[in-house]
This record gives sequence, structure tokens and C-alpha cells, in this order.
Amino acid sequence: MSDTLKLLIAILLCAQYVPAQTASTAGGAKAIVLQKNEGELRTRRPREGVASPSSDFLLKVSPKTNGSKHLLLGTEEIPPGGVIPNHKHHGEDEILLIQTGSAHVWLGDKEYDAQPGALVFIPAETWIGLKNTGKENISLVFVWNEPGFEEMMRCASVPKGQVAPPISREGVKECYNHGNADLEIVQPPADKKP
Repeated sequence: MSDTLKLLIAILLCAQYVPAQTASTAGGAKAIVLQKNEGELRTRRPREGVASPSSDFLLKVSPKTNGSKHLLLGTEEIPPGGVIPNHKHHGEDEILLIQTGSAHVWLGDKEYDAQPGALVFIPAETWIGLKNTGKENISLVFVWNEPGFEEMMRCASVPKGQVAPPISREGVKECYNHGNADLEIVQPPADKKP
């Protein structure tokens, strides 16, 4: 395991045990420690023609939450059968850290099964799709090296507690474009396993 990954995991584990605190830095970003359920809770808008329920996610580090200029980090739970649609980021690398649950991952032209503790590294310009193939929620952490995708996430969601009006497939594609990413029209293929 790389030193960078060990540091990221240590930071995330420590954040569960330290009270939330913030401190300003010279660059304008606020240093912050957040508990597991702290951050900006948002609800995805229901997608027209998509049966899966809307889901919540937490933005923890971003330009709008703490002023970060170089990172976007959040967490979410993906229910059994839930999907991250096939998409690619043009200027950002991404990391998905699967803490619980099982997933089938489409990464570029390859497919993988990912178990708890798996890390998925997605270089810019690489297609990625994911489906929860297990019977429990996937709990995951997502990290981008540049915060541009925050615009997509905000475009296709509302703050938790607000009415989340449905969004068309074309509307979702437009949101992805705002986040400097492309959304593939066709969802990842069905599982090859029962």
C-alpha cells in the first residue's frame, strides 16, 4: 500500500474520533476535521426514466465547503442494485475507496469485482461505471485531485430537505458537461454473475 493511500486512510479514520474543528490557512482554505456524518448533505435529483431511488451524499472538502482549491472529497452510500453511470472526467483523476459492500466495476475496457477495502484509481479520460452487486449498501469515499466535478454534483442535486425535482437524461448530461465530464448514454451492462 502506498504512503499516500496510508495517509488518506489515516486521515479518514482519525476524522471519526476528533470533534469538528476548523482553522483558516494562508491560502483561504479552512483546515477542518469532520465526523462521519458531517459535511454538506445533498440529495440527487430523481432521474426521469430511471427506477433507482435518489440518493444522498456528503460533500466534505470542496471550494464551497471549506475553500479547497485542489481537492474534492465526499462520501456516499449506494444501495444494492445502485449504479454509478458510465462516465469519464477530462481533467481530473479520481479515487473511489470502497469501505463496505461489493461492486462490479467497469474501468476503461476492463471489468473488476471490488470487495470492502478496495481502491479504484481512475485516471482522467478513463471511462468508469460501477454497480452494487451485493446485498448491503456500498459505503464509499470519492476523491478528485481538482474540484471541478463539484459543479456536476451540485447541478444534479439539492441540499437535503429541499424538494428534488426530477431531471431528464439530457439534463444529467448537461450537468456532467458543467463538471468537465462526459456521461455515456447507455448504462453499464447487466451483471454477468447471478
